[in-house]
Amino acid sequence: MKVVALNIHPLKSGAIRPVDTATVERAGLAGDRRWMVVDGDGKLVSAREEHRLFAITPDVAETDSAVGQGLRLRADGFPDLHLARDTEREIPVRLHRHDLTGTLVSPEADDWISAVVGRPGLQLVRCPDPTRRSLNPDFSREGDHTAYADGYPVTLASLRSLAQLNDWIADGAVERGEELPEPLPIARFRPNLVIDGDLEAFVEDSWTTVRIGDVPFRVAKPVDRCVMTTIDLDALTTGKEPIRTLARHRRWDGATWFAIQLIPDDTGMVRIGDEVVPG
Repeated sequence: MKVVALNIHPLKSGAIRPVDTATVERAGLAGDRRWMVVDGDGKLVSAREEHRLFAITPDVAETDSAVGQGLRLRADGFPDLHLARDTEREIPVRLHRHDLTGTLVSPEADDWISAVVGRPGLQLVRCPDPTRRSLNPDFSREGDHTAYADGYPVTLASLRSLAQLNDWIADGAVERGEELPEPLPIARFRPNLVIDGDLEAFVEDSWTTVRIGDVPFRVAKPVDRCVMTTIDLDALTTGKEPIRTLARHRRWDGATWFAIQLIPDDTGMVRIGDEVVPG
């Protein structure tokens, strides 16, 4: 088993940025989910309700060395926006059930994102210190932390598991007498690490640890999936898959499941082609 793709998501719900090499920090991959969009009350605004966020391409030094410090935002029909520094104002923010803080970036950033998304009053915030956010103690240890990821620092997905899911989706279409759909891409699940090789579908469910290259990780839990996975990342339209099929084949504890969440036990580098050693 090897790593076949690495992804960083500088802006939560922004476009996925593929890389060949990534630095693993205790908070996750360097540059990953360090920024997010909130409304006037400080509540997370994600692509679940504003699909246009997927059309924003965010880059940091880890995804494009030309960016240097800060964050660069791009979107078709809008001028590039390079944000080299934040304000010093922290505000309370809410990420799902988590009460956190965010540093306001700039009024210019707020106006730009509001215009791209087509919703006034949005604000861009940066995570001031990931170590302030502790994780669910049922699946983590004291000192584990992350920035604006939903729950845990790193997500790993298997192409073999995706192939099985796409087979199930095709079988369901045949049963319903529908036209065979195009296979879903792994991007629907927004993993940081994508693996492939000689492995069974969903074998990752049984892992408790995994080493990627020289970096050890603990497996926190599988990833429970929501309707964001039903959004076509190109057309920005919503369908029924994969939730319909996951609910048939991968439903327990009142949720549907795909991929696993990891917590780094050390820092280091991961690269495409690294060996994957589960435990």
